[in-house]
Amino acid sequence: MALQPAREGKEAKKDPQSGAGSSVQLFTWEDIGLCTGQGHPQQEQWLVIDRKIYDIGQFYQRHPGGAQIISHYAGQDATDAFTAFHANKALVRKYMSSLLIGELAQDQISMEPSKNKLLVEDFRELRTTIERMGLLNPNGLFFFLIFLQILLLEAASWITLWYFGTSLLPFLISVVLLTTSLTQAGYLQHDLGHLSVFSKRKWNQVVHMFVIGQLMGMSASWWKLTHFQHHAKPNCICKDPDLSMHPILFTLGKVLSVELGMKKKKFMPYNHQHKYFFVTILPFLFPVYFQYFAFHKTIQRKDWVDLAWMLSFYIRFFLSYEPLLGLKSLLGFYLLLRVLESIWFVWVSFMSHIPMNIDYDKNLDWFSTQLQATCNVDQSLFNDWFTGHQNFQIEHHLFPTMPPYNYWKVAPLVKSLCAKHSIEYHCKPLLTAFADIVHNSRETRVSLWITQWRILLNMKQQTKKNTNVKIHKEWDREC
Repeated sequence: MALQPAREGKEAKKDPQSGAGSSVQLFTWEDIGLCTGQGHPQQEQWLVIDRKIYDIGQFYQRHPGGAQIISHYAGQDATDAFTAFHANKALVRKYMSSLLIGELAQDQISMEPSKNKLLVEDFRELRTTIERMGLLNPNGLFFFLIFLQILLLEAASWITLWYFGTSLLPFLISVVLLTTSLTQAGYLQHDLGHLSVFSKRKWNQVVHMFVIGQLMGMSASWWKLTHFQHHAKPNCICKDPDLSMHPILFTLGKVLSVELGMKKKKFMPYNHQHKYFFVTILPFLFPVYFQYFAFHKTIQRKDWVDLAWMLSFYIRFFLSYEPLLGLKSLLGFYLLLRVLESIWFVWVSFMSHIPMNIDYDKNLDWFSTQLQATCNVDQSLFNDWFTGHQNFQIEHHLFPTMPPYNYWKVAPLVKSLCAKHSIEYHCKPLLTAFADIVHNSRETRVSLWITQWRILLNMKQQTKKNTNVKIHKEWDREC
């Protein structure tokens, strides 16, 4: 596909990114919307950042953040997403110059006509205010204390077995201590992956590989490829990998449930999904799904450095605990450890997204996209620690590179913006958030059941109608 400029005959103008005196081609939003590459990977994929138009068709496979995340914005304005994900925007723009093909025509607005211009402008002004307040700047002491906590908990786990022996009570205490250490390490690697810990990107990347690999036995590259997609298009069908449980295990959201009902497909007994949630995804997401895909994707991508970090965890774990427990008890210790870690992780990660709106990408503005897909949990010292500050999921999604200890400072500003534009700001108690996961599971299976019931009823009515027509025709022939 090769589109012609929307405004031919315009005078050539100087483009600072592509060289003095170069002619800049001008395009409309209609032109851009046609270049999404959907179904044709070799075709042009255009996106807009600050009115500049970039063709990522030959670049998206080499994108450091992953091919999918940048492709999700093909044919759209990606300005706010670009700002949210890139800490050093000036450096990134240097590498973008070769992708520049033009800019929006002067009579074109800066974003798609479907977006709320006033809301976008207010949000960008809010972000500028937050940057000016220094709320995106990291504090090393906070993260050092988190790291120290992780090491102390892991040491306490080993010392418990070494000093008190391997009877049932010390065994369980040791498992709980190490589970807590791993979970807190998960929160720390999350902040490192979002470039929230160090001011230099390189330091975040190096320490991230150490924490997620050596302390958790997981893959840094696999985590980034999946997690950043979730942030770019949260709860968007076919774009958020966190929705991949549908429909193999669960039916998620009313839209997906209705679609599944219309297709008359059924992979699982969805009427009971709020029950088997407790014996499938809750205890086994981490030890089965995450572990398998982390190793599979790392080997598939031939990321041997990442694989070495992952294996270093298992080597250290075996050398530390096998002399105390023996091989058979060590396997039980490890499985119980991962099950408890999975339960903790699932409750915390699901509570902020699964009960929220799940739909196809409507290409809404950044602020609306995040507010529809996320909710908060009430602040308290325990909630902040237990969730790794992910109880402020709204603020985290709006400003993913922000250090977590600043979320509470930004929350009132976000609430004010929501009130101004009549957008609901969801915040609930911790236990209510947990219960909503199960309630949502019930609601979606009800949507599926109602859809299937309506289809069945329509089929019966149609069959009855056809039968009556046939009888009348036969009666007419006899007469």
